[in-house]
Amino acid sequence: MSGAERNSQSTEGTGTDDTPPFRYTARLAGEIERDWQRRWEELGSYHAANPVGPLSGEHAAAEKLFVQDMFPYPSGSGLHVGHPLGFIGTDVYARYHRMLGRNVLHTMGFDAFGLPAEQYAMQTGTHPRTTTENNIERYLTQIRRLGLGHDERRRVATTDVDFYTWTQWIFLQIFHAWYDTEADGGRGRARPISELEEEFASGTRATPDGTPWNELSRREQRRVLDSYRLAYLSEAPVNWCPGLGTVVANEEVTSEGLSERGNFPVFRRNLKQWMMRITAYADRLVDDLDRLEWPEKVKTMQRNWIGRSQGAEVRFPVVGRDETIEVFTTRPDTLFGATYMVLAPEHPLADGIVADPDGFAAWPEGTDPRWTGGYAGPAEAVSGYRHTASTKSELERQENKDKTGVFTGLYAVNPVNGQPVPVFVADYVLLSYGTGAIMAVPGQDERDWEFAEEFGLPIVRTVRPPEDFQGGAYTGDGTTINSSSEDTGLSLDGLTVDEAKKKIVSWLEENGHGRGSVQYKLRDWLFARQRYWGEPFPIVYDEDGTPLGLPEDQLPVELPEVAEYSPRTYDPNDADSRPEPPLSKAEQWAEVELDLGDGLKHYHRDTNVMPQWAGSCWYQLRYIDPDNHERFVDPDNERYWMGPRPDTHGADDPGGLDLYVGGVEHAVLHLLYARFWQKVLYDLGHVSAEEPYRRLYNQGYIQAYAFTDSRGVYVPAEEVEERDGRYFYAGEEVNREYGKMGKSLKNSVSPEEMADAYGVDTLRLYEMSMGPLDASRPWSTKDVIGSHRFLQRLWRNVVDENTGEARVTEEEPDEELLRALHKTIAGVREDYDGLQFNTAVAKLIELNNRVTKAYSGTVGPPRAVMEPMVLLVAPLTPHLAEELWSRLGHEQSLVHGPFPVADENYLVEDTIEYPIQFNGKVRSKMTVSASAEQDELRAAALADGRIKELLGGAEPRKVIVVPNRLVNVVG
Repeated sequence: MSGAERNSQSTEGTGTDDTPPFRYTARLAGEIERDWQRRWEELGSYHAANPVGPLSGEHAAAEKLFVQDMFPYPSGSGLHVGHPLGFIGTDVYARYHRMLGRNVLHTMGFDAFGLPAEQYAMQTGTHPRTTTENNIERYLTQIRRLGLGHDERRRVATTDVDFYTWTQWIFLQIFHAWYDTEADGGRGRARPISELEEEFASGTRATPDGTPWNELSRREQRRVLDSYRLAYLSEAPVNWCPGLGTVVANEEVTSEGLSERGNFPVFRRNLKQWMMRITAYADRLVDDLDRLEWPEKVKTMQRNWIGRSQGAEVRFPVVGRDETIEVFTTRPDTLFGATYMVLAPEHPLADGIVADPDGFAAWPEGTDPRWTGGYAGPAEAVSGYRHTASTKSELERQENKDKTGVFTGLYAVNPVNGQPVPVFVADYVLLSYGTGAIMAVPGQDERDWEFAEEFGLPIVRTVRPPEDFQGGAYTGDGTTINSSSEDTGLSLDGLTVDEAKKKIVSWLEENGHGRGSVQYKLRDWLFARQRYWGEPFPIVYDEDGTPLGLPEDQLPVELPEVAEYSPRTYDPNDADSRPEPPLSKAEQWAEVELDLGDGLKHYHRDTNVMPQWAGSCWYQLRYIDPDNHERFVDPDNERYWMGPRPDTHGADDPGGLDLYVGGVEHAVLHLLYARFWQKVLYDLGHVSAEEPYRRLYNQGYIQAYAFTDSRGVYVPAEEVEERDGRYFYAGEEVNREYGKMGKSLKNSVSPEEMADAYGVDTLRLYEMSMGPLDASRPWSTKDVIGSHRFLQRLWRNVVDENTGEARVTEEEPDEELLRALHKTIAGVREDYDGLQFNTAVAKLIELNNRVTKAYSGTVGPPRAVMEPMVLLVAPLTPHLAEELWSRLGHEQSLVHGPFPVADENYLVEDTIEYPIQFNGKVRSKMTVSASAEQDELRAAALADGRIKELLGGAEPRKVIVVPNRLVNVVG
């Protein structure tokens, strides 16, 4: 509905009798917002054109911009005003660039598989799809009211069969690929597994044990190929949570060893699981961070997670046995300070001790009682300690300040000095890092120092600390000490740490005790969950248990219906239970007869499902081509939206979408996994971009006050009253604290509440004006009125509140106002480009205040000022801007511009204000021509009345002129 059409409607029910009928109130704002959202939908205003396919269009010839929000999960609890912060920010940015004439792809989908819907299904029997789809509809109702400019034709959900068909297809690409470390000049890349088989068969590549390929049985050949695959089965230690009936990732386990969801006990145990060989890409994942426009803190978090470390692998022979213990250390220079060794509880040598109780029946003579843990012998001690360690999460083990452990009864020989050192098992060492064993150097490591003090072990410093150093382990730089041996003829004394590292690595390699090495904290990605509500694997097993990828024409593998959604084992405290996924109950689905190319045979489907990460690894690619049933994305469309920028000729530009906005809590895992999938698809030739997200921006959080009663229980924040600086709920004084807005703290404010009270545009403007987008900011409902009043003043400057007609004039604005306008245009454009929306709002308020003050009477402001102002505010408050643009007589929507351009002539200042200092203190100010020379500035300063008075008729000793800054008169 246009402004003129709305003017013709009845204005009854507009509020109190003295309220003008066309005042910008929440009621009128609501009407305007509903009408324009309907019109945008009818016009397809936010449809982005693809180069080819059903969504193609002429606008694809324009410069493109691909903006994306991090995939939201459609929670049943609904949104609070903190959730849309990033969504509004990306919308403002996208609207601005759309008004500049760009072809903007901006949409939103849903990361819809997840444990909450499954847990609800287990409790109520409601199918997770029903819950999920209801939540999506509620979520869409809320975000649509925000007026977000999304191309709804491109919306996807990971639970859509059409979507997870292609998730399964991508899994098969990874399953049927291997990583050739020698390809691309040693940089490495993924290749089809069929090419590896051809190399084995032709003899151009030797098999791991050298056996000719044609001498291996087909089963043996499959075992060799499977050991190379990027997606493979492995018996691996995992976090088994019987209470949830599934394996959970490390980050889903609390420091207390409980599941983050449900607070169920989590146990470590070995299970056969699907793994993704992300470690093959470790170097590329680190190195390519330098090519991305990401916050440095996020890059640092990814580098630390991958944990690339330069060091050495060192072999310690075990006394009296044929075994050796291999360790990886980043500080081989400290080997002379290694006074004991520690194995992770899961280390294979610990397995051998437990498996051979007779061989470890008694402690060696002279064993320190502190080392035995009260057990009769080593085998019993290691077994008992391992059981205790299995109840702890990796995070709990890493953070545990109380150092525990037991002696294994074994000694190993330190190769640099021939000294025997005791070998312990302790849970502060993890099998998932390095070799699962460490050489402990308490003089140079805090954790080792604490353990050594607890167990009375020797401490030898190998780096000289500063003279004023106080405390335990010294981890800084310095000169090497206590690092020589006559028996081995090796001495590192007097060297710097770097010099000592080089010398010891050479010595280890020359003497067969080790070698220089690079290792990583990153471990392969555990890619399976024992749940129902997830993507089924496109894998079946033959009678020998060999995994086989299904042909593409047999996709999708759809989730079957099941009678109940609980796993078969559901004793939350049973560490010995085994996961039996809900899909194992669907026996007719799990046991199938298929023809996979060699006749009809019986197979068993994989009854695990993929983790929730799977769909979010590639959803940006499906946004590009959501209706394509032949490919997961058309190459032309992918290249247009994601390919390397043409103006750089691909030079060091990794490609990827143009702006990705989301919370820093996804800085590591989601982004790392998505980068991994993208690189595999790039290596296999399916996409042109090496990286999924060229530019990343982390929005902050909206925080709010929360209140607790005398029991420490949170009470509803909206029902708390303030009296003389104290806070009361139901008559009882409560404590106030500050935190992230959320349901648990009972301090949520819903966007609907704000929209009903002020209108959506007011909410949008307030959220963008609260502070920098990347900073957390406090919510204050009482401050929202300030944003609403600004929009009311802007409305009154354009619209007569009694008639609804435009009140602007055709007169030319004076030069001062034009200067203010064009400075605002230039500043707002710069702010929008830099996502500095709060400062853009401040500039717009300042300009509008100037206009309001100058035209507060019956004569309206000039059209030449108000039309650019309406366009400037449009990305922030699109409904209001559309309405004002219509009332100003424009028939076309402003979604596609124009956007004002500053006239450079008005950006040049005619005059400039100089502070005048006398003896270094500001005493006066003067306004002079911007082109004034130094002599003119000096003369003007000395002619100033206040400066004359301070000089008292005397000549100044010196006059210092700092161009465009100040004049300092020295008396």
